[in-house]
Amino acid sequence: MSQQPELTLPHAHGGPACRGLIRSCADDFQVEEVAGFEPDGEGEHQLLWVEKRDSNTDWVAGCLARYAGVSRGDVGYAGLKDRHALTRQWFSVHLAGRPEPDWDALEEPGVRVLQKARHARKLRPGALRGNCFRLKVRQLEGDLGRLEGTLRAIAQRGFPNYFGEQRFGERDGNIESARRLFAGELKRVKRRQRGFYLSAARSMLFNRVLAARVEAGNWHRALPGERMMLSGTRSSFLAESVDSELCRRLDEMDIHPSGPLWGRGEPMVGGEVAALEEQVLEPERFWCQGLEKFGLKMERRALRVAAVDLAWRIGEGSLELEFFLPKGCFATALLRECLDYRQPDALDPLRESST
Repeated sequence: MSQQPELTLPHAHGGPACRGLIRSCADDFQVEEVAGFEPDGEGEHQLLWVEKRDSNTDWVAGCLARYAGVSRGDVGYAGLKDRHALTRQWFSVHLAGRPEPDWDALEEPGVRVLQKARHARKLRPGALRGNCFRLKVRQLEGDLGRLEGTLRAIAQRGFPNYFGEQRFGERDGNIESARRLFAGELKRVKRRQRGFYLSAARSMLFNRVLAARVEAGNWHRALPGERMMLSGTRSSFLAESVDSELCRRLDEMDIHPSGPLWGRGEPMVGGEVAALEEQVLEPERFWCQGLEKFGLKMERRALRVAAVDLAWRIGEGSLELEFFLPKGCFATALLRECLDYRQPDALDPLRESST
């Protein structure tokens, strides 16, 4: 059965105050990667700071490989960026003694090499701190006063860290493929595609738990037995009880409650949280067992995310937003809290996530 995660997710700040159009052109959705490393200045890998417009990350990686005369596996990047956008990110190209191409002469539509540096290692997924976003919403209509209030609430208290619809594919196609994979109906799946399907199933279960917490009004508060995540990191600790110091750190957005990224192993929580998650996920045993069968290990993800340095400008029929999100978080999860947004019909619904 196909699930529709995004359609049933409750809002934390009262629901959309306005409606509007996003991605009317690439420049309306700008993403700039914030690296989690400093270039070494030497080594066999050429780092390229690339601007791309209306192109997906993997396609650009293939273009760079062909231009340099290396295999596709010799090109790395830290994260996928949205296709229907103007984005800037680092790529690495393993030259291993090959002459360096004239990157300024690269001629690919919508692709420009802006900067280059040498590095000792290939870029791997996750080697980034996060992304800076500059978004413009056009054809803005609705209660502008309430929109302002919602944005202030997001700036102060953050927003639910839902996985966006990008993760699930067109009409939840990745979820359906995961169901077939777990049921033994889908054979000989390429490793990359299998990763998309497993990630979609895992994300769906996380969204289920987060939705229950939002519905209960405790998505941003600690419960006994909570696994607390340090903001912007994978580090966590178990809070068997809730005290004033924990509440202070929560209020300061230093730590966040977490939800499960399902897999093998202990749930990493206790008390009230363990009981809540067991209740929510009991009807989802098919999906939990499927993820365990394919060897994924239990992890945690923050239920709440801070929109760092959130700034906005509401103009005549438009909204402009700027903010930073840690890696793995979705700008559309912020947008859905304040806007009932739509996109041009011509856009491919299989967008990449900004990770």
